[in-house]
This record gives sequence, C-alpha cells and structure tokens, in this order.
Amino acid sequence: MRALVIDDERLARKELINLLSQFDHVEVVGEANNVDDAKEKIESLSPDVVFLDIQMPEKTGFDLLEELDNVPHVIFTTAYDEYALKAFQVNALDYLLKPVEPKRLGEAIERLQKKLSDASDRHEDATIAQQNKKLTLDDQVFVKDGDRCWFVKLSNVRLFESDGNYIKVYFDNNKPMIHKSLNALDERLDEKSFFRASRKHIINLSWVEAIEPWFNGGLVVTLKGGDRIEVSRRQAARFKDMMSL
Repeated sequence: MRALVIDDERLARKELINLLSQFDHVEVVGEANNVDDAKEKIESLSPDVVFLDIQMPEKTGFDLLEELDNVPHVIFTTAYDEYALKAFQVNALDYLLKPVEPKRLGEAIERLQKKLSDASDRHEDATIAQQNKKLTLDDQVFVKDGDRCWFVKLSNVRLFESDGNYIKVYFDNNKPMIHKSLNALDERLDEKSFFRASRKHIINLSWVEAIEPWFNGGLVVTLKGGDRIEVSRRQAARFKDMMSL
C-alpha cells in the first residue's frame, strides 16, 4: 500500500517513516510539510493512505481534506486528543496520538489493509458482474482496427465473421477486424438478438430479411443489404426451435 506522510515537523515525519519501514507491505511514496505541498503530492502520487497531522501552519489537516476532489484513506497523527470526534466525522480510518506507538500503528495498518482488501473484492465482483452481463442491441461497443476507431451500437452490427484469430465486424460499409474468438463473443451476446449460424458466423436477427432451405437440412439466411449466410444443419434445427411459434 502506498503511503504519504504529512506533518510540518521534520523529525515527526522521519520518526513515522522509520516506523512504517518495519511493515513490508507499506511503501512510503513521499512526505509533505504543509497543506499545499500535500495537496500537490496527493494528486501526483495517488497514495492509498495519508498519515496526516492536524495542526500545521496556515491550514489544518481538515482544511486539506476539504480541498481534495479524491480523498485517500486517512490516518490522523496528532499530539492532541480533542480532534478525535471531528476526525471520525470526516471518515478517518484511525486517530493516532504522538508519539505514535508501534502497536497502535500496526493496528491502524491492519485496519487499512482489510479496508483495501474489501474494496478490491467489491471491485472484482463488480467487474465479473459486468463481464457476465449479456450485450443487447441497445449496447454500444468500442471497435479498434489499426488507427481507426468506432463506438458502434450493436443494433447496427449485422454480422460477425470469424477469420483465423480475428473477427470481422460488419456495420454500415465497414468491416474492421478485432482480435477475439467467435466463441468468446458468442458468450457475451444476448441470444434473443444474436444467433450463432455456424462455426464462422454470428448474425443479428433483426437484420434477417429472408430464409430459404439449403442442402442437407441447412438454411441460407439473407440479411438486409444482401449478405447471404449459410446456417449449418445442426444450427438450422436450433434456429427453427427458437423461432417457431
């Protein structure tokens, strides 16, 4: 975890940095001696936690928190106990009295570690949920091919075609290539809107203009615009089951 030590007293900063050096999972990325210096370093270094003195010249530690857009976790370090209530009103993680005791510092870091771990787990859960969410016709996707980029609505994509380790994405007059497998894409797409016609193709059902029988029980689907896609016999049977009344 990345830590920034903020205190107007140089010796107090050095003492705390020395104590923090005993914790292998804590990296002190910088120190600051006043609010303006601290604000600049928080914005540039993005620490996970600040060890923050309260009484400093011109501005206090509370003033610093009011000026920040993104507030990291805060552990106050102060010689005065009368600010404790206010400290927890601004969601401080802990409140350490100087001189800081190693045991209390260890407890504060343990609490911080749990907080960061819980936040990481929530972020991972949210990421998995987002990945598991099926993409519908109303969703937009980012497509990049070489130097060209598009942000295209899936309702405008009529066809996905496998080409080796790439997929051609058909929309308007464009056919950009993306590095992805058709199987992985098929898992992300809503099956009510997109159909795996064959090993090589996924079609947008809203673009289907005509269907006709083909050899060996297969089908040929014609999309608006003229693309003709063969549907394998196995997938043709599945298609009929899905689409029949």
